Amino acid sequence: MTAFVAKLVVKPEKREEFERLQTELRILTHQNEPGTPVYELIRSRDNANVYLCVATFTDDAAFDFHMKTDFHDRIAPQVLACLAEEMDLGFYDIVGDPARAES
Repeated sequence: MTAFVAKLVVKPEKREEFERLQTELRILTHQNEPGTPVYELIRSRDNANVYLCVATFTDDAAFDFHMKTDFHDRIAPQVLACLAEEMDLGFYDIVGDPARAES
């Protein structure tokens, strides 16, 4: 399994729109992507404009599928327009995943 964590800093006046869009993306992802068991948006308790988006994928193909869905293509540009700064995106391997175990 693989994962990403994205730190997203949102323009204060765009928080409501951002959360609405991310909620729609989360619902559609869970409904249409069995290879994406986790897709969650987390808001900072210290700064209401800072969020983390955390997603896990069963494999790289599931991530590629996620990136090519019609709803992702429709929603992602709107999400990016809500940001106050560039997204900080990191990719990770799930610890203990037998598919990624080293020999």
